[in-house]
Amino acid sequence: MPNINLLDCTLRDGGYINDWNWGFAPAKDIIHTLTRAGTDIVEVGFLRNVAGYDANVTVCSTIEELNRLLPPENQRGATKYSGMAMRSNYDIAKLSEYSGSGIEIIRITAHDYDIREGMDFAREVKARGYKLAINPINIMGYSDKDILWILDEVNKIHPWQFSIVDTFGSMRRKDLDRIVSLADHNLAPDIRLGLHLHENMALSFCLAQEFIDKHLQRDITVDASLMGMGRIPGNLPIELVADYLNENAAARYDIDELMDAIQDHIAPIKGESQWGYTPAYFLSARYNLHRNYAEHYLHKGDLTNRDINHLLAGIEDGKKTAFDAAYADRLYDEYQRRAIDDEPALDTLKAAFGGKTVLVLAPGASLGTEAGRAAVAAAGADVCVSANFVPEFFTPDYAFFTNSRRFDKLSAAPCPLIVTSNLRGEGLAVRYDRLTGTDEQGGNSVLMLLRLLRLCGAAGVLLAGADGYRSDRPAYADAALHTHTGRGAAYNARMAAAIRAAGLPVAFVTPSEYEQVNP
Repeated sequence: MPNINLLDCTLRDGGYINDWNWGFAPAKDIIHTLTRAGTDIVEVGFLRNVAGYDANVTVCSTIEELNRLLPPENQRGATKYSGMAMRSNYDIAKLSEYSGSGIEIIRITAHDYDIREGMDFAREVKARGYKLAINPINIMGYSDKDILWILDEVNKIHPWQFSIVDTFGSMRRKDLDRIVSLADHNLAPDIRLGLHLHENMALSFCLAQEFIDKHLQRDITVDASLMGMGRIPGNLPIELVADYLNENAAARYDIDELMDAIQDHIAPIKGESQWGYTPAYFLSARYNLHRNYAEHYLHKGDLTNRDINHLLAGIEDGKKTAFDAAYADRLYDEYQRRAIDDEPALDTLKAAFGGKTVLVLAPGASLGTEAGRAAVAAAGADVCVSANFVPEFFTPDYAFFTNSRRFDKLSAAPCPLIVTSNLRGEGLAVRYDRLTGTDEQGGNSVLMLLRLLRLCGAAGVLLAGADGYRSDRPAYADAALHTHTGRGAAYNARMAAAIRAAGLPVAFVTPSEYEQVNP
């Protein structure tokens, strides 16, 4: 009967979460535990061109270095061990001949733009005596015609296994049916068929069951990792598919051992770095995009999921497979700088702010204190504007919004709204590109508001709640706001310079790190 293998890729794919820095002893323990659980194949790590050997990291230049992690031969049972190499970042000359023990499976991978060179790379691996597995990146990015070409090349090389790799997590059941059918009908019958899934659409376990239940008349392999650990949003959890195979395919994986490995090594990491389904990664999968596009837009901090959906939908086909940060930024800038006629709004705002002293309220933690609120009440200003929030303790004359995430949470505003053109909502709308500067803080709401006030002829600004960033205190009065934990003295210095460059006299009403920075 056809054989089903379960391959664990925690130490390799899961390493995207912790930079493969498992520690030598923990990595060995994970491998030993997976071996005791009866896992058919354990992937030990990556073969890459790295400078020097670090025993704590599961990325190595040679197979001998990876082999140091394996249990003694008399403790390996039926478990096989594998390593992965990508054609574009590994010099095949570093791979020694298979010695007859240790890692016996080498899985190779290549992008669509170097798939032909990847096939030559695969031949080199096989020539060294290893069981060869070919894993083309992003099978969903190929047409049926191209997949048939790949399968024809694979048959010529005749590896031990060929895998369907859903790199961007965009596969649905109909896609699985189509691609499995193409592979099963065109691969030589003695080549194993593997499946590697990602969790962008929360479909990995469903698709794995569908694949297993096809009962193909060939050997198959399913990739998975402990607790689904892998580059965000993660992989198929091995404990789920192991239990399914125990129940439905007469397998005998030891679930207790898998639970031990999760408790001892994976759960603590999960607490520090979350992986799993999130809407933004679903959207990247929806358009079959490199997940870095979703990550890039998430890190902007001012986009809603709706905004990210619109941005990802506009990425052209030639840019989907390989992430291009400059291209992503250009789309972001174009999206934010929606052209509008803002002259009527500016006329209204010039009348409101011209020649006046304006109290600007930022959402810093100081406004959550009695002293901060008293300072706001005592400030002698002609008009007050809040930036990207509406305070509960004080009603401003205007609320200024640039951030769609915060704007969308606003219900009924107690005052007139000023909005930049990237927002889709009611208010006095001003073109976003009028207010962004050339510095790194160009999209900061306080700076944008200062530029608007200068444009409208304000006489000066009293600034409250613009606290700046320190590691020993919260950044915002509202704990739900993004905390920007990576910001500190360098950011404060840049902001201080940008405030001075805004072209208005600014006096700080509440203590601020920006005020402490010397000119």
